[in-house]
Amino acid sequence: MSPISWKKSALMNPNGMQVNKPPLRILIIEDEPIIALDLQDFLVDAGFDVVGIAGKLDKALEMIESVAFDAAVVDANLAGVSAAPAASALTGRSIPFVVLSGYSLEQHLGAFAGPPCLQKPFQPAQLMHALETIAAGRQDRS
Repeated sequence: MSPISWKKSALMNPNGMQVNKPPLRILIIEDEPIIALDLQDFLVDAGFDVVGIAGKLDKALEMIESVAFDAAVVDANLAGVSAAPAASALTGRSIPFVVLSGYSLEQHLGAFAGPPCLQKPFQPAQLMHALETIAAGRQDRS
């Protein structure tokens, strides 16, 4: 069984009503294949649309420029390489993202300061909360 097993069938607004907007399109930037696939399964089961997975920085930068998506889930460290350039590219395009990291929040500065940061291992409900906050921001802008 996947370590990410919590499911949610629909996003809800603060009044408990189902949000009828199209699902958030999510880009996953994660170098560990098992974690990336678990994230993908979890997000799809929760009603999100995963547009792709980038396991290396160059692929992440390419996808940020060429793929349409609403938000990203970003591992701060991609096989020993900082994902800060990807975080900067996302920020430059005003695309919200959630940072996943095995390091503490205090160890993240610069490009990772500001967005929600979840320390691995994290609870699926924490990721859902962060993504629901992003979805609510999208709903407020429309």
